[in-house]
Amino acid sequence: QVQLVESGGGLAQAGESLRLSCAASGRTFRNSAMGWFRQAPGKEREFVAATSWSGGSTQYAESVKGRFTISRDNAKNTVYLQMNSLKPEDTAVYLCALGLAVTTRTGGYAYWGQGTQVTVSS
Repeated sequence: QVQLVESGGGLAQAGESLRLSCAASGRTFRNSAMGWFRQAPGKEREFVAATSWSGGSTQYAESVKGRFTISRDNAKNTVYLQMNSLKPEDTAVYLCALGLAVTTRTGGYAYWGQGTQVTVSS
């Protein structure tokens, strides 16, 4: 019943900014959480950031803290990931996920989008 669609990925140079969007359709839980993960070739899926829909809880990976900001528009059922000061190591497929609570574990999220590619050149 839940579909998540990411958008906003693309090419960027190091130091530039990019904003990802994740639009949720279908019924979502009011007290659920949205997380952003990324996966580079040959690497495991990595937690990036997460927030509750209420805004009462947020969490960031150390690798993106201070550079990325997660936000949401509840009226649009959309969560955003503002990515500033991009680095080549940020290159990955970025996926959004819906879970019951903010967690860094992939197993804590029940629904996943297909992902959007972010490529950062130096």
